[in-house]
Amino acid sequence: MPRGPCSLVRVSATPVAALAVALVSSLSRCSLLEPEDSVVSALSPYFGTKTRYEDANPGLLPDPEAPRRDPELLEETCTPVQLVALIRHGTRYPTTKQIRRLRQLHGLLQARGAKDDRTRAAGRGDLGAALADWPLWYADWMDGQLVEKGRQDMRQLALRLASLFPALFSQENYGRLQLVTSSKHRCVDSGAAFLQGLWQHYHPGLPPPDVADMECGPPRINDKLMRFFDHCEKFLTQVERNATALYHVEAFKTGPEMQNILQKVADILQVPVNNLNADLIQVAFFTCSFDLAIKGVKSPWCDVFDIDDAKVLEYLNDLKQYWKRGYGYTINSRSSCTLFQDIFHHLDKAVKQKQRSQPISSPVILQFGHAETLLPLLSLMGYFKDKEPLTAYNYKEQMHRKFRSGHIVPYASNLIFVLYHCKNAKTPKEEFRVQMLLNEKVLPLAHSQETVSLYEDLKNHYKDILQSCHTSEECKLPKVNTSDEL
Repeated sequence: MPRGPCSLVRVSATPVAALAVALVSSLSRCSLLEPEDSVVSALSPYFGTKTRYEDANPGLLPDPEAPRRDPELLEETCTPVQLVALIRHGTRYPTTKQIRRLRQLHGLLQARGAKDDRTRAAGRGDLGAALADWPLWYADWMDGQLVEKGRQDMRQLALRLASLFPALFSQENYGRLQLVTSSKHRCVDSGAAFLQGLWQHYHPGLPPPDVADMECGPPRINDKLMRFFDHCEKFLTQVERNATALYHVEAFKTGPEMQNILQKVADILQVPVNNLNADLIQVAFFTCSFDLAIKGVKSPWCDVFDIDDAKVLEYLNDLKQYWKRGYGYTINSRSSCTLFQDIFHHLDKAVKQKQRSQPISSPVILQFGHAETLLPLLSLMGYFKDKEPLTAYNYKEQMHRKFRSGHIVPYASNLIFVLYHCKNAKTPKEEFRVQMLLNEKVLPLAHSQETVSLYEDLKNHYKDILQSCHTSEECKLPKVNTSDEL
């Protein structure tokens, strides 16, 4: 499978052929999702970080390639001169860890004894039997790789942005695009698919060449920027590898809300409740989302849960994201300041070039990362902060919380900084303005709720972050004094 300039790694085509056979087999067993299917459409808003982009942006459903112009976007005398976009990868396969848990659950269903005669006599359907027979087509090699739907997510995003900002995405600027990506294949492949979408915009109807042959150069793989969390030893030690750091997540798993779901699912599937745990329940819920997102089908896994279950399982997912991604433990958001500095470095450079009447060297900067890249940065910037922290014990109080990961960072989510040059400005300070967009909607400033800011004012608001960003010191573990005191 060719991967182009945004990919420095290639994989064998053999698994693709195997997947094609599996898909043909499984699709023949699947019920295609109908628009009026209220169960799936009702569950979709609660899939957390496994949410489809179009479920977070339902306006895309009629025409996913048509640009969606937010009425708050600047126009008239202000011209966009630079765009810096931080983009989460598109729809992906489950990880190997998730696939193995699903396989474990599938094995429990297949190992069940004969169905109770009374259930059969009553004519009630056996959902557990249906799930045992449902084809388990996920394989370990898939391990979080980008799926075709994810490539489509990126191509369509490229088409919409190119139509929304035609001057920035002009064919003349194509060779000056600057791409940065995480080393993960799903991010690398997302960048390549985005470029193919731009090719489609420039040359409608023509098949795109191999991305390696396109005019723009290959992306820089920069994990220190796009996976900063992997390079922060304090975060890795105190949060990622610390069994007690996610106390609230583990406590919620054994709390009354999850235990009620556990018992309910055990009854529905007709398996001993002691054979189930919160992790297996969550992977079953996510399998509903994966089947929907990857294949566009309603699987029987969706029939296991109702809306109340979905809200609880969304909260479990949000708890994990909250405590790991910079809202609960702030070390992760503070370590994202290098990425924030990098964004303002590009904006600063564009401002200086424009002031000198020089061409903007990089009118469009595209950075492909993860939900784990976006959430800490948004936390650092002051967004989606609730008055009270999410805990294992305030689920009901947090029903209307700001922090809902599926609404913030669905697949293909994007945080975009647009720098404008305004010709009729009264002062030099008013000449440059900035707007931010989250998932193609104008994002009001966290500190003022205004939809646009003078560039210098925005820099001044975040000056403490920009000037005091020292991740090497921030991420350094404190020294442990091992000497004996006399």
